[in-house]
Amino acid sequence: MSIPVVTVGDSREDLVGRLERLHGPVSIVRRCTELAELLAACQGGLARAAVVAQGSEELTASLVDRLSAVGVAVLALTDSPEEKARLQGIGVDADVTGVDAAALASRITGAVARLAGPDQRLRRAGGAGVVDPGPTPARSGGAVAEGSGPTPGRSGGATAEGPEGSGAGQIIAVWGPAGSPGRTMLAANMAAELAAAGKSVLLVDADSYGASVAAMLGLLDEAAGLAQACRLADQGLLDAEALLRIAAPVVTRAGTFRVLTGITRADRWTELRAAALSLVLARARQVVDVTVIDTGFCLESDEELSFDTMAPRRNAATLRSLELADTVFAVGAADSIGVPRLVRGLAELEAAVPQASARVVLNKVRQSAVGRSPERQLRDAWERYGPTAPLLAFLPADPASSDAALLSGSLLLEAAPDSPLRRGIAALVCAPVQQNSRSSVFSTTAKRRLKG
Repeated sequence: MSIPVVTVGDSREDLVGRLERLHGPVSIVRRCTELAELLAACQGGLARAAVVAQGSEELTASLVDRLSAVGVAVLALTDSPEEKARLQGIGVDADVTGVDAAALASRITGAVARLAGPDQRLRRAGGAGVVDPGPTPARSGGAVAEGSGPTPGRSGGATAEGPEGSGAGQIIAVWGPAGSPGRTMLAANMAAELAAAGKSVLLVDADSYGASVAAMLGLLDEAAGLAQACRLADQGLLDAEALLRIAAPVVTRAGTFRVLTGITRADRWTELRAAALSLVLARARQVVDVTVIDTGFCLESDEELSFDTMAPRRNAATLRSLELADTVFAVGAADSIGVPRLVRGLAELEAAVPQASARVVLNKVRQSAVGRSPERQLRDAWERYGPTAPLLAFLPADPASSDAALLSGSLLLEAAPDSPLRRGIAALVCAPVQQNSRSSVFSTTAKRRLKG
């Protein structure tokens, strides 16, 4: 049985005719005049492969992701080495315009087989559009936490160990249910503690409802760094240099890290496409030791909100971040409202992202909300009524330190280095906590690595 193929651009005898004369593995079912017509034909189930002979510059990672979602492999013909590299970066097979018909048919067959394979089905379910963005820059780095080292690319386990020389930096996602449990506070201070421990770190604000990392850090940034990175990734133009140029540096007394700030208005959520974000995170793995993502709260499947299953997804940024994370921290407020929300949220998280084995953290622990011996009472209640996920840590309520950091646009390791809250966060990602936090200065090696 031959593979149905649609083409766009070169519909003359020199391409379509040569394929048709093979009478072999492929058959041309439609010759389109523009890319929009090709997309409509593919979404209508007309083909399993698309050959773009002209206009390949219009192909983006999001478009390729949409075609892959309906089971269509994409091939493009170009004589430009730069365009060929760009196309391969967004997951498109590319060849020269004068390719032999038999060779082209073989490429089509192979692309369709790969798309239908079990590995690719998993990639489309958990990371559509993720491709190897290129060679890995030389990096130095060791374990983030002693005695920890989950398998790269898989959720769960202890905080990441950057595999030396493998080009796979680690991704940490911080998630929590609605109600301001402290996601942004935890993510930002985790990034700062990892940087203080000598890691190269990228903090990503992927909250499509209320991005607030820039405000917390006192950054006057209206450019939405993550949206810029996603646009370049969508076009196949995001290299290591571009990523470091877009990410704003944040320098503290103990270390420095970079930030991809979030969207400046909630109605810009369409700029955070899942396929483009996947490419951004894939590139981040190669550029830094650890990527920390501040995610949104909502895990609702957007297909339930729209009849057009190809429409952009409001929650795609959060879901894709959780799917690609090596470690997921689930944070909830330690009170009579926050704990039930977290319990329900963990059930939703397990249903939406089954591979995300969350590490549960209760934040804002205080006697006035829980009673005497709050940690013991919370643990007992969790064992009786909570989910199977154990409680990893309790972070104390420390409004004075938090307010001082927020007022100054700084982090706890600067505003309140000896506070119990700062030490609790540091213990989550760095073991042991640095003893001389007041006077530590980030090393020349870390400076050089983060400056790119």
